[in-house]
Amino acid sequence: MNIFMRRLAPEMGQDQTKQQIEKGLRLYQSNQTDKALHVWTKVLEKTSDPGGKFRVLGCLITAHSEMGKYKDMLKYALDQIDTAREMEDPDYLTEGYLNLARSNEKLCDFQKTVSYCKTCLNMQGTTVSLQLNGQVCLSMGNAFLGLSVFQKALESYEKALRYAHNNDDKMLECRVCCSLGNIYVHLKDYEKALFFPCKAAELVNDYGKGWSLKYRAMSQYHMSVAYRKLERLPDAMECCEESMKIALQHGDRPLQALCLLNFADIHRCRRDTDKAFPRYESALAIMTEIGNRLGQSYVYLGVAKCWLLQKEFDKALDSLQRAQELADGMGNKLCTLKVHCLSEGIYRSRGQQEELTEQVVKFLQCVEELELYCGMCGESIGDRDQKLQALPCSHIFHLRWVFEQCVLAFYYF
Repeated sequence: MNIFMRRLAPEMGQDQTKQQIEKGLRLYQSNQTDKALHVWTKVLEKTSDPGGKFRVLGCLITAHSEMGKYKDMLKYALDQIDTAREMEDPDYLTEGYLNLARSNEKLCDFQKTVSYCKTCLNMQGTTVSLQLNGQVCLSMGNAFLGLSVFQKALESYEKALRYAHNNDDKMLECRVCCSLGNIYVHLKDYEKALFFPCKAAELVNDYGKGWSLKYRAMSQYHMSVAYRKLERLPDAMECCEESMKIALQHGDRPLQALCLLNFADIHRCRRDTDKAFPRYESALAIMTEIGNRLGQSYVYLGVAKCWLLQKEFDKALDSLQRAQELADGMGNKLCTLKVHCLSEGIYRSRGQQEELTEQVVKFLQCVEELELYCGMCGESIGDRDQKLQALPCSHIFHLRWVFEQCVLAFYYF
């Protein structure tokens, strides 16, 4: 009897761990985050089951990601990797590296993100790899976008979308569509920048009855940014308010910060700096707290543009310097390009020829590094709103040239 009980004890422990993890999930899904975290933390302290420990660490990683506690998220991801190594299970190790990649992506350590994503993709042959590869490609795309490597970002997003379609994964498809909207905002094809988050919103409406509301909030936020770029400011405000409402309900600090930044940008577009400044300040406070350096750099760019509206050039230059320091630390070339462009305008208006020349040279260097040229006509991409077309190879062209080549091919062949 004693021998039987000793053999049964590990299984009973595993069952209890599973029950507690599921209890935490129910609490988390009912928006009782603190209680869920308490349950999961207790499981982590008590369990001796490596599989249970790995799963509860995954729950803690997701929760801390959505709360914007990215340093804690990274700590749990490192613990999860150690647990997977102890188990010597390639499935668990692949998932662990994905969570490590995501943690570094959130902390804007984009080179590390790319490296961990490549590690995941090289671990082929595991039973979970086909399910996770789409998420790995999405994270890699976000990292390449953070580094302003647009062709590789687009290539990664296209791969993620193919995995989503092949696995009939509508939630992944929704996330990829939002990221595609984001990349086209940066490339200034605002028609596509709106199309993709609208597609994400359709997926939420059609399939998202049982999904977390974060998917609706995410699609509404990206729609709002596109509407702002298209100067449809009432639509932008409406979508952003919807997104912010959900973010506040669920304690989603990262999304709250993005919405505040977008609210500030909308007010700036209306030339209402009195309303813009406090929202930039609130966005910056949250982004500094959670470690979103990319978001901070765009706050400083927005603040600089507000100071320019008020002809406060020294204050604008101070904000631009802060934006550049953050951008250089992350390797975000696009933000650096925008800093040089705005600085050039300030020095030109002041007649400061030496400083102007320096900014022009740095601006042109950034343009070369970004490689944002149309392969057909050689003209720059991303300097104004224009329709673009990405080919299957992920090279980006002006749509008018792709259309013209298709017409010529049809005519001659």
